[in-house]
Amino acid sequence: MTAKSILFVMNDAPYGNERTYHALRFATGVATHYPDVAVRIFLKGDGVAAAVAGQKPPSGYYNIETMLKALLAKGATVLA
Repeated sequence: MTAKSILFVMNDAPYGNERTYHALRFATGVATHYPDVAVRIFLKGDGVAAAVAGQKPPSGYYNIETMLKALLAKGATVLA
């Protein structure tokens, strides 16, 4: 049997564009609907800022820290 996994590589800052947000939405969907698939997230470059604790995003923005914590609670692995 082959283990299934998916790797998301994020190298954009958590705010300023929606790439990190959409990658985390997709990762959350995979973790939610395919529990047999291991979700792995690798943050590099500006993407490392997504893992900073105590984020206070501008009004109207999604909170990347909250999204990462929810993925960790679902068993995702996050590396930076």
